[in-house]
Amino acid sequence: MADVDGDVVADWTLVGTDSDLLGNKAGATRLGFALSLKFFELESRFPDSAAVFSARVVSYVAEQVSVDGALLHSYD
Repeated sequence: MADVDGDVVADWTLVGTDSDLLGNKAGATRLGFALSLKFFELESRFPDSAAVFSARVVSYVAEQVSVDGALLHSYD
């Protein structure tokens, strides 16, 4: 796993039914949905844009969902 700090791991690790919610989503949709889901858990709102996610967070979540983090730019 990428070298990430404890806060990223604690806040952005997919747990429990998080993976089930990803269902059959793929590519940018899978990554964007996973990031939005965790953001909602942390902030009680959905993100305004992908710009709110740090590169470390995107990389960490992308690795968990097996999607290239660069695909986030194509998530609407």
